[in-house]
Amino acid sequence: MTRERAGWGASPPPQDAAARALLMRHRSESLAARLPPLLVAAHRVAATVGQGGHGRRQVGSGEAFWQFRRYQAGDSTARIDWRQSAKSQPVFVRETEWAAAQSVWLWADSSESMAYASPQAQASKRDRAAVLLLALAAVLIRGGERVALLDRPDRPENGKQILHRLAEAMTAPSRGHDRRLGLPQPRSLPRHAQMVLIGDLLAPLPELQATIRHFAGQGVRGHLLQVLDPAEETFPFSGRVAFSGLEDEPSLLVPRVETIRRAYLERLARHRDALAALARTSGWTFAAHRTDRPPQTALLALFGALGGAVR
Repeated sequence: MTRERAGWGASPPPQDAAARALLMRHRSESLAARLPPLLVAAHRVAATVGQGGHGRRQVGSGEAFWQFRRYQAGDSTARIDWRQSAKSQPVFVRETEWAAAQSVWLWADSSESMAYASPQAQASKRDRAAVLLLALAAVLIRGGERVALLDRPDRPENGKQILHRLAEAMTAPSRGHDRRLGLPQPRSLPRHAQMVLIGDLLAPLPELQATIRHFAGQGVRGHLLQVLDPAEETFPFSGRVAFSGLEDEPSLLVPRVETIRRAYLERLARHRDALAALARTSGWTFAAHRTDRPPQTALLALFGALGGAVR
């Protein structure tokens, strides 16, 4: 299964970015509100008890070095690293890690193939991925954790106002990832952080492997959620069918689509098995979700995986 076979059909009409952000925020908060409050509290307690000396880290007061960054107005001069600053013209401050609340980086694929939605789906893959990301952020924030988008330079934060900023950032026209492959761009994260990647994950396996190994090599614990349309999983087409790509791929005309159904389904199964094995060997988790099914189950699986990583 390759990225070029990720979806069929035309993209939905564009919507006002602010209205779409507000809609996604309301939908995500509504979804998160359905989770039993006791479940959220239980995971929070488990995270607190399980941290010990190996807590999840974020920027803050601590002893472990994370990174250098340029001095900004308001920074304490005590944080300036004079040795690093002497090597170049800019002045740098030294940032350390704080072993306390979790820092969770979230990412949802927004490439064009994610806009696909068959008649059987409840939503497009893109909208479902966005709602799940924001709902997970709402649950994590409620539990005291700090969140940030992986493709934004912002630091992890906590607070209800963060959800609106996340929704606005996700609907921005420019996002920091490879739209051709639907994968996040490599970046440095603090060791012991957690990250959640939500998308159809239909990029070629070598590219997926490189992305996962890049972050796993930094000590980051990751969680993958593959979101597919029911038509992509069942291939219900029959007769003469013309498939048009959503990302400038050439059209494909199949005279008798039934003749390729078995090969297609076998290839998709092999891709998913390989992706699950890749996640497992990297110490990550993997789950799958279909857009014709309620999102609550996928949200519970993601939140459970995050809690299990702490325990």
